[in-house]
Amino acid sequence: MQVVVPVTLALIFLLLYLNFRRVTESLIVMLSVPFALIGGIWLLWLLDYQLSVAVAVGFIALAGVAAETGVVMLLYLDQALQEIQARRQNDGLRPSHDDLQQAIITGAVERVRPKMMTVVAIMAGLLPIMWSHGTGAEVMRRIAAPMVGGMVSSTLLTLVVIPVIYAWVKERQLSRRQ
Repeated sequence: MQVVVPVTLALIFLLLYLNFRRVTESLIVMLSVPFALIGGIWLLWLLDYQLSVAVAVGFIALAGVAAETGVVMLLYLDQALQEIQARRQNDGLRPSHDDLQQAIITGAVERVRPKMMTVVAIMAGLLPIMWSHGTGAEVMRRIAAPMVGGMVSSTLLTLVVIPVIYAWVKERQLSRRQ
């Protein structure tokens, strides 16, 4: 696990970098991983589960799902910002800080329903595993527990924290250009 977990995180970062071609966006999405892990750790603590290979597998799966939802949020934010920048360019104007704020609000609001659908679908698939009994249920519950807890904290991060960090980064970039 000392090798697998860092390699997994490095691969996630590499794939993010290959997707965005920018370190800042990749780092913004990578921030979703620790926030998701916090939710998983809290649920493990509440259920009194010990760290095991099954729990580590659940955390690895959670890291991938958290990165995926962060990517989708960032794509919506980028798309909204590009639309406003294109409109401003057609008018012969530069984008302002108000335009940036409007793009972030638009992108984040458009992301609420898809994010909630993703979380509900994942939870709907994992909660029966969490309540199951019988052969293999103990192992499967330990795989599902980090993902269930992590999806709750990841949702909060994706809908609140990522847009704020995105705004901070883009405002700095906008200030440098002007």
